[in-house]
Amino acid sequence: MNTVELAPHRIAGLLAPAVDRTFRAGILAGRDGGGAELSQRYGGITATGFLVDLRTRLAAPGGSVDEPGFAAITRYQDPVACRRTVDKQVAHGMIYRGPDGALSATERGAAFLAELYQVHAEVTEELWAGHDDRVARLVAMLGRLLSYALVLADEEANPAASAFAALAPPYEPDGTPSGVLLLNRLGTLRHHRADAHAAAWTAAGHTASSIAALPAGPERLAIELETDRRAAGPYAVLSAEERLTMLADLAALPG
Repeated sequence: MNTVELAPHRIAGLLAPAVDRTFRAGILAGRDGGGAELSQRYGGITATGFLVDLRTRLAAPGGSVDEPGFAAITRYQDPVACRRTVDKQVAHGMIYRGPDGALSATERGAAFLAELYQVHAEVTEELWAGHDDRVARLVAMLGRLLSYALVLADEEANPAASAFAALAPPYEPDGTPSGVLLLNRLGTLRHHRADAHAAAWTAAGHTASSIAALPAGPERLAIELETDRRAAGPYAVLSAEERLTMLADLAALPG
């Protein structure tokens, strides 16, 4: 077996689109399979939007996302528009914003998130039916990846705002179904790569707006390769065979 192609930085690049595809499939299934209707019962997207994005932290009892973490999660969005959106969700009684800017779910917000977890349980069970072994393997490997990523983050003590640190580890109450574990662990891993990408384009002298406008070409390719390098650390915890298995399992899942 040619293990050069399975090096952590190489797998980080190969897995990124597979992780995105599988995660988006689960989220879209959740929206179409009851999530949109659930949101309407609580006031619509105006009331629930950021709760969905921050669910893996705000669903936890006492869970909160601080202001720098929220800024990192929404780094590609207009900060003024984001604040106005949060204002509306506070007004709807779904989110509480503390004096320091930290966001947490109200009792009503927590009830919405508990129902959302149930919706995601139902739709992922249907979406990935017949793939129990693959889902179980992916859940286990993602758990190891995220645990090691948290260890590396602690060792690096990076002062930069981190979307990953704001949302990891995902909230996983006892009895959380495998499909929900997979969906939320994939989402958390995406934030790890997002931080790596932000670090790469920042080092190249870009801003969130300028990198969004950067066309395909040598400069973007260099930033993507640097993103792979920065995102590679956690994959060292997996063997070369496990990295390939993860890629194959994600490719085989419907969605």
